[in-house]
Amino acid sequence: MTGKGRELADMMERRKVDILCVQETRWKGSKAHSIGAGFKLFYYGVDSKRNGVGVVLKEEFVRNVLEVKRVSDRVMSLKLEIEGVMLNVVSGYAPQVGCELEEKERFWSELDEVMESIPTGERVVIGADFNGHVGEGNTGDEEVMGKFGVKERNLEGQMVVDFAKRMDMAVVNTYFQKREEHRVTYKSGDKETWWWNEEVQDSIQRKRLAKKWDMDRTEENRQEYKELQRRVKREVSKAKQKTYDELYTRLDTREGEKDFYRLARQRDRDGKDVQKVRVIKDRDGRVLTSEESVQRRWKEYFEELMNEENERGKKSRRGELCGTENLEKAYDRVPREELWYCMRKSGVAEKYVRVVQDMYERSRTVVRYAVCQTEEIKVEVKLHQGSALSPFLFAMVMDQLSEEVRQESPWTMMFADDIVICSESREQVEENLERLRFALERRRGMKVSRSKTEYMCVNEREGSGTVRLQGEEVKKVQEFKYLGSTVQSNRVCERGKEASSGRLEWVENGVGSSV
Repeated sequence: MTGKGRELADMMERRKVDILCVQETRWKGSKAHSIGAGFKLFYYGVDSKRNGVGVVLKEEFVRNVLEVKRVSDRVMSLKLEIEGVMLNVVSGYAPQVGCELEEKERFWSELDEVMESIPTGERVVIGADFNGHVGEGNTGDEEVMGKFGVKERNLEGQMVVDFAKRMDMAVVNTYFQKREEHRVTYKSGDKETWWWNEEVQDSIQRKRLAKKWDMDRTEENRQEYKELQRRVKREVSKAKQKTYDELYTRLDTREGEKDFYRLARQRDRDGKDVQKVRVIKDRDGRVLTSEESVQRRWKEYFEELMNEENERGKKSRRGELCGTENLEKAYDRVPREELWYCMRKSGVAEKYVRVVQDMYERSRTVVRYAVCQTEEIKVEVKLHQGSALSPFLFAMVMDQLSEEVRQESPWTMMFADDIVICSESREQVEENLERLRFALERRRGMKVSRSKTEYMCVNEREGSGTVRLQGEEVKKVQEFKYLGSTVQSNRVCERGKEASSGRLEWVENGVGSSV
């Protein structure tokens, strides 16, 4: 693909190709890129000198992309929704004949995993360079291939046939008889998009017409083809320089500045895989496509999110956990009765409590998404999102709920739903963390996030043991971020590019945890 994007787009437009799988792109990166003429390339590569796969889509199908999976520089897939049908397009690039068997087996394993991840009932098309020959004829393999293969079947070709049988697919290009020059990999020429002009287009066309070198390999034809290649490169160089000069001149004007930002925004949009989220998955992971089912699922999800409280239970055994937490869906799980209770306990006048209660009474919301919006959804739990009052109310709730177990700073530090607990021993931090968890989770309906809970030891001694949260081992880290600063286990606290040491002496030889 290096330097061939625009010519590829022209070829697709000329031959009326809507979706094209490309291999050996040799583009390093994991993103999407416009290649001109309304076509967009989704690609993945880890080395600019080898491998790389991609899928090119016509503009009208770009909006239909739901998901992009980049498995390796030899396998990637796109999921599209086209008129209610789920279509999975897989691009693959098998190792060449001389590659190690291990590399070949890894490719087929990755391809198998992609296929197995596609739900039953969805359609699949694989566009791949399998680097093998399935052979002419189809005796014994009539269910998966036609008669018009190439040469004798080799080991790589047998792998293709076996894969087709295993996946109940067909080697489609063996069902059509093609001219000899079309039975090999397509070969072509030049450059991309923004500097493309008529002179370059004309040079490319002349080079294409001279492609008889592929069929009649005489010295005269070879020299003619090489001269045309050189001419194309000269035209490309001139076109680029001209465009650069015009761009630099225009950037000095106000209109040029506007063009610059417009191009930057367009480039950002082009680099995104999914333009708009138009579909959603149900509880079982199946993709919903109809407007009614998508609307119903959004309403169902947010009704549960905004109206379900966390369970409250009896106190569990102490001494089972320590580490770092973040409260899970903190704003979405604040019980309303706890809010009124904490306001009154904080000394808020009753008339103001009633004002806030009126704000929350019979509250409703809607969910707006790409297609339309849902019906009204009642909201009986959580604080209002986007309200200037909500952070103050949440801080009041956290202050009151943790009052009995909270220690003075710096042993306990709280900012919204982020909490830091520090102690001089693992046992103490486990005990303090359990007391806080019980106060928030078991008594008041808040929930501590297990996945975000971490712990860090400063000046750790050998055999200091592990930290557990209700029997589960907590992830250990060497640093964590808190209020814009990075706290490290070597007692260094960094804020931006400036660093200072000695700010964590109060946890020396101890265990620190952040919530």
